[in-house]
Amino acid sequence: MKNLNKSLSVVAVAVLATFQAQADLRINGFANLTGGITSSDDSLYGYDDRVSFGSQSLFAIQVSGDINDKMTATGQLVARGNDSYDANFEWAYITYQTSDNTSVSAGRLRMPLFRYSASLDVGYSYHWVVAPQSIYAVPFNNIDGVQVDYSGYSGDLEYTFQVTAGKIENEFTLGGANGNLEIDNVISLTGEFTYENWKFRGVYATAKATFDIPDLDGPLSLLAQISPELSNKLNANDDTGIFYGLSLEYDSYDWFVAAEMTGIKIDQSFYQDESNFYITAGIRTGKWTPFITYEKSDLNDGPKFLSDIGGFPAPFQPALTQLVVGIQMPAISEDNTLSAGVRYDLDTNVALKADVVKFTNDISEEEDTLLRFAINYVF
Repeated sequence: MKNLNKSLSVVAVAVLATFQAQADLRINGFANLTGGITSSDDSLYGYDDRVSFGSQSLFAIQVSGDINDKMTATGQLVARGNDSYDANFEWAYITYQTSDNTSVSAGRLRMPLFRYSASLDVGYSYHWVVAPQSIYAVPFNNIDGVQVDYSGYSGDLEYTFQVTAGKIENEFTLGGANGNLEIDNVISLTGEFTYENWKFRGVYATAKATFDIPDLDGPLSLLAQISPELSNKLNANDDTGIFYGLSLEYDSYDWFVAAEMTGIKIDQSFYQDESNFYITAGIRTGKWTPFITYEKSDLNDGPKFLSDIGGFPAPFQPALTQLVVGIQMPAISEDNTLSAGVRYDLDTNVALKADVVKFTNDISEEEDTLLRFAINYVF
């Protein structure tokens, strides 16, 4: 895969060089140099008790150009520290402007799930060192598909609507278990409204989700020998999933407060009903922006399908309960995070940031503290 990505990069450079001879290119870039150290030897967000910079650092180049007066092409090449800075094309799409209000894009796009989805990798675009992990640490950010954007205004009200459809495939880790995630038939509806100092955003999406986690193959196969029906319920294979999200923001420029919440439901699977939220506030005074954020992530509604075990003979129920609960354990978690930090706008397009993060595992009641610092810039 790495060799393929490198080959694609070489081909892309050659194509861009040819394209530049025929059209004006717009080349932009951004980078985040982010370091951190924890108060214990446990790992938190990829950091431990030794200072490191690879986990959440990145460098990116974005290139766009006009194909004609209605069509543009956009590509984004990103090198991430947690991937040994191997460069990958994360965006590659064309956009057709059908009217002053409407455009259609097709290719590999950013999935518009969150308030900062479009600028998530651009650390300079927000006040945090890293966007709240309770919301934004999802195993995928991009979708291969089509997106329709419609925007307009009515008086002081500005609005944007998006319809996105396509497919998502990505590797992920769940409770320490590695696997592959495939999400088909994705349909996402998004609306964003801005009125004076207020901004509101809502999103609703449905899809068919399949989790391929080798560590669960053995337990699921064993359960299938006892109860194929119960094993099928726990196995996430082409099951309907729902995602929803809301965000609300008030920004007077001198100060701001914002909140965002999301939820995920895949009823016929081992995956727990998930709910996440954060609330953040800050003050802008000159070049300084001190801020505070509280966030919560909850995938701990209790084991599912235990009522189905009641129909089995009593001697088998304890072992069967243990097996059913064990299959669901990788998806069970609950934690909360409190962070305080500051942003300093050093110069044009350059920001320095630092924060202190206190993370608490609500199940084990274990705590850890993380100190992070970053340089964000755009060019």
